[in-house]
Amino acid sequence: MDLTFFARGLAIGFAIAAPVGPIGLLCIRRTLADGRLVGFITGLGAATADAFYGAVAAFGVSAISSAIVAHQGAVRLVGGVFLCYLGARTALSQPAVAANPVVARGLAAAFGSTLALTLTNPTTILSFAAVFASLGLGTTAGDRGSAILMVGGVFFGSALWWLLLSGTVGFFRRALTPARLRWVNRLSGALLAGLGVLSLLSLAPWAS
Repeated sequence: MDLTFFARGLAIGFAIAAPVGPIGLLCIRRTLADGRLVGFITGLGAATADAFYGAVAAFGVSAISSAIVAHQGAVRLVGGVFLCYLGARTALSQPAVAANPVVARGLAAAFGSTLALTLTNPTTILSFAAVFASLGLGTTAGDRGSAILMVGGVFFGSALWWLLLSGTVGFFRRALTPARLRWVNRLSGALLAGLGVLSLLSLAPWAS
């Protein structure tokens, strides 16, 4: 078992999570609206999905990756529709006048939505497969310990990014009035819906 695999996984997880996309927008918006904890839990949903796809790449589970790639049209369709739904819901949501107490149901919904969004993004598994292959990090059945360390590193690396993002954005929350937060909701909702529409348009015959 090589402990450097954990460090490599940590770097990979952080690097793949860092680019700001739909999950980043959700994390930022929820941190501003509901606080750092909800923003961080939102990111943990994506980190869990990253760890799953990291495991697929690390253990060389070709059946799963092949099935995802083979049905990426359907997967992308589900993800695009879900993004449009989240965008519309976000844009139309009214900012709370006072901070709402964080309940388990709200945290579970924050976690589950980003878990589903990341799992329905076929490029995630392709990203992990490409990175692992280029760095020669694919493991065999006889090296499961190193693979487990790498997957753990991917999870903690991704989680570290979401902790930093939600923590940093949380500093700006005090400056938001209900009117400003309403514009944050509209802007982030429009961006999320736009990304969903782009995802759906990519399925059109002329886009292939």
